[in-house]
Formats: sequence, structure tokens, C-alpha cells
Amino acid sequence: MQFSLKSGSAAKGTAKKVATTFILASQTTSEAAYISGSSLKQLPTAVQSQIKAAIASERFIGAAGQQLSIFSDSTHSQFVVLGVGVINDTATTARQAGSAIISYAKQYKISDASVILDDAISTDAALINHLVLGAADANYEFDAPYAMNGKKKTAKKEERHLTLLLEKTATAEQKTTFSQAVGIASGVALTKHLGNLPPNFATPIYLGKVAQDLAKQYKFKVQVLEKKQIAALKMNSFLSVAKGSTEPPRFIILEYKGGNAKDAPTVLVGKGITFDTGGISLKPGAGMDEMKYDMCGAASLLGTFKTLGETKPKINVIGLIATCENMPAGNASKPGDVVTTMAGLTVEILNTDAEGRLILCDALTYAERYKPAAVVNMATLTGACIVALGHHHSGLFANNDDLATELQSAGQTQCDTAWRMPLDDAYQEQLKSNFADMANIGGMPAGSVTAACFLSRFTKNYAWAHLDIAGTAWKSGAAKGATGRPVALLSQFIFNRAK
Repeated sequence: MQFSLKSGSAAKGTAKKVATTFILASQTTSEAAYISGSSLKQLPTAVQSQIKAAIASERFIGAAGQQLSIFSDSTHSQFVVLGVGVINDTATTARQAGSAIISYAKQYKISDASVILDDAISTDAALINHLVLGAADANYEFDAPYAMNGKKKTAKKEERHLTLLLEKTATAEQKTTFSQAVGIASGVALTKHLGNLPPNFATPIYLGKVAQDLAKQYKFKVQVLEKKQIAALKMNSFLSVAKGSTEPPRFIILEYKGGNAKDAPTVLVGKGITFDTGGISLKPGAGMDEMKYDMCGAASLLGTFKTLGETKPKINVIGLIATCENMPAGNASKPGDVVTTMAGLTVEILNTDAEGRLILCDALTYAERYKPAAVVNMATLTGACIVALGHHHSGLFANNDDLATELQSAGQTQCDTAWRMPLDDAYQEQLKSNFADMANIGGMPAGSVTAACFLSRFTKNYAWAHLDIAGTAWKSGAAKGATGRPVALLSQFIFNRAK
């Protein structure tokens, strides 16, 4: 989807030239529609009169979801007033407005439209962000790399364009916020696409190719390490997960250099289990198809790098992805096996379905070589996090209070929230092993916390945070699909650090 922003003199008259223009109407507490004067005066006089008459007669009251469509004979244009209801939460309302615009455009096959931003949105740059992301989210459709419903892959998907109209000249903040929102939208769309791909398409090799394509498009530096190179790094914990699959593992390194050469980078680490059967500790069959989403940490990293390429913030960022499948086989890891990590610590594998931490620990050790300003890893790590937080907040664990605050603030800004969880030393006791430095699980109690405690043992030399996105990376049921989270949170976090 394409977006553009017009303001001041450049915006004047646009509403009369575009085939379809949307106007937003809220609802007052007395159940009457309200449209700002600045919005109305951008419309043809005859259209203004019809809207005012509809409001006066209470035929249109601005209720959420209500629509009023008017055709202008003078401009041969359509004007659609969309009700957004009583505004209690401006961010939510702006996102719902963006979604409503695209839903209408889809229903009536509108490819080019504009929306007049009223006083409330035009004076608050953050609401421009929310409207863009709401529209982009509603516009997303899975683009299958294979035939569906008898339609060949060659069928071209309809492209939509939405122009945001501001009466006054856009401020620098509004322009920056708009461009960042468009960049986030592109990153979220890529993350959704990768997450939704079938696991026989989105393999470790495929993720490596996606990273290479991004590097080529945006001039990132990239390395895609193969099994022999991974073994040379002594990433034995990572390889212990990969060895049961015929799909070869990959370790992906992306480098975005937008800051000064001497500036310490922020490092992002993504879990990329492209399909998780649980290994020898086999998962139940019901719902196992959703384990294709176990690479959403990696997908969100790639999506965030797309956002970086689009927005070019002045900061250095490294991306590390450990990616493989977790499969049962004659040579797969067994409960009771002991492996030596890249850090030299030994791990007793009590459950092969606790594999995410086994690949992440080596990636987190690798991150140390960059002397990072901070490290943030993203992983669909534990079902226990879903039990604790449901599907609203990502779980946030950190060894540094300032870093945790940064991430929480970024999440709140983008409505992509994270809830801080404990990381007390007392929980470390649950990881004791009689046969190794640690076990890879700590039992049922506080499962998301002990998983984070495991990772924390490999992050002692830098500020680190772990986002457990098991409950937020995808949706189940009728709305099944990747959400694109936490790309918005990560992108805002990086934008804030670049200031």
C-alpha cells in the first residue's frame, strides 16, 4: 500500500480531484455528529450542505461504523463521511478510522483515495501514525507464492493509495512521524508475510535469502553462515536443535550503519525456528500447524530492518538470527543429552521442546563481540507467557531498568505494549542440574521467567532485554495469522535511540 501526505497549499483542492475522499465524523456525548470546520471547508459547497442537512436531521449521528456517501456532480467525485463514534481513546480511534477507510475501499474496489484529517488528528502527529498503521493493517492480505482458489500466482494484487490531507502546512514532527509510520507499515507487512508463509516455503535457507534481498535493496551488510561455519563458531547448542532436520540451519548477520562508525550498535536477536514439532519431546498434533509461527522473532527482526531501510535513522543496528527446524529423527537430541554452548557452559536438555533458548543462547553469546550499547532478543519462547499475559502484552524481561523503560515507552507509543516480568535470582535455582551447569527447563512454575533466567546467563556483559512474543506474534481461530508484532515497538525504540 502507498501513502502520501499533502498539506497547506499543496492539499487545497485535492479533495475535489481525487475520485473518493473520506471525512471523519465523531459523535458527541449527546449523540450528535461532529465534523470540524476545517474539514468541511475543504469540500464543495453543495457537499457541505448535504452533510449539514444529514446531521441536522439526525440521519447521520457519527456512530462508529456509520457511513454517509455523497456524490458531487460538480467534481464527479465521491465523498464518504465515516463515523468513528465517541472518542475515548484517540489512538484507538485513529487506528479504527484508518481501518474503516480501507474496509470501505476494499468493499467498493477503490484504489485511490484521500482522507481529510480533522483538527484533532492534524494537530497531534502521533495520531497520523496511528491512522496510517490502522489503514495498513486493514489493507494486508496474504500474498500466496502459489495458486489459490484456482487463481494463478501471476494474478496481480490491487495496489491502493491513500493521501492524507492537512489544511495547514505540515510541521517537521508531522512529516517525520508520517514517514516513520509508513516505514513501520512496510516492516509489519513483511513480518506478517514471512510468518504466514507455509513452513515448506519459509525455511532457514529462505530466511537467509530474504536477508540477502533486504541487504541488496537497502545496502546493508549481510552474512549468511552455513552449518560448517556455525560449527566453527562452536555453536553446539544451536546445532543440537538443528540436527534432527534435513533442512540445514542458518545463522544470519545483518548490519545497518546509520550512525557514526565509533558508536556502539544496538543488537537485535531473533529466534527463527521455522517449524517446531517439539523434537523427541513431541508436541500434540492438534494445533501443531501453528508452529510455523515459531520463527516470528526472526520475522520481526527482518521486518524491523525493512523499516530501518525505509526510514534511515542515525544509529547503528546489528541483527542476528539463529534459524533451523526442530524435528524428531534418529539423530535428534534426546532428553538427557548434554551440550556445550558457545559460551563454554554446559546444558542438560531435559525437554527438547524448550529449544528456543538453546539456539538463542549461542546467538546472545555471539552478540558480545560487537560491544553493544544494548541487546534485545525477540522470541515466541514460552506457552507460559501466554498463560501469564494472554494476547495483549508481550512479556518483557531485562537486566537493565533503563532499557526496560525504553522498551515499555516505545511500546506504549505504538500501541504494541510489553509488560515487565520478574527476573529475580531466586528463580535461577529451578535451572539446577546434577549433570551440567544448568538444565534447559525449570519445571512448570514460572515457566516464562525461568526461560528468561536461562537466557540471562549468557548476557552478563551487556544491557539486555528479552521480549517473549508467544502470545502476541500471531492470532489463532478464524482470524488466524501473524500480527507483525513487535515491529512497531522495536522500530520506535530505535527511533527514540537515534534522536
